[in-house]
Amino acid sequence: MSNKINEMMLPDEVLASKIYHIREHKVMLDRDLAELYDVKPIRLREQVKRNTERFPENFMFQLMDEEAEVMVSQNAIPSKKHLGGYLPYVFTEHGVLMLANVLRSDRAIQVSIRIIEIFVKMREMLSAHKDILLKLEQLERKSIGHDVDIQLIFGYLKELLNPSQEPRNMIGFTRHGETEE
Repeated sequence: MSNKINEMMLPDEVLASKIYHIREHKVMLDRDLAELYDVKPIRLREQVKRNTERFPENFMFQLMDEEAEVMVSQNAIPSKKHLGGYLPYVFTEHGVLMLANVLRSDRAIQVSIRIIEIFVKMREMLSAHKDILLKLEQLERKSIGHDVDIQLIFGYLKELLNPSQEPRNMIGFTRHGETEE
């Protein structure tokens, strides 16, 4: 790998911050990828249009108006005007890899490899967090069962501390001529 490619490598956090969750997919915006690949966004879109058969919907899709509005509200896109009159395309992990194939530059290949590594790390972290989440859910279920038992115990304790004030019948027998009090 050349020095030039080493110099352009970005920290994982920077690349990860450019990954968004849309339509149940982790995706990257076309403009972010164009910047990372050091090409103009219009050139990136041209290459995609020339190779549409390589980009099925699970590799790439165009945002709808509502999704673009959400991206603007999250500051992923500065403004709708910034989009230049088009709705952005977003690329999944597979689409990023395919982009490197259609752009055919050393930089695109190296950046795509880094991005794929970030996607893999994110999947691994998610998997580890799922295990932790499962354990927490199990603990929560146990504690919910204990909560009911504890509430029942407190109810009994309150009854013992505040005995009923109703008069009680005497137990036993009464002698002839005695009255109950």
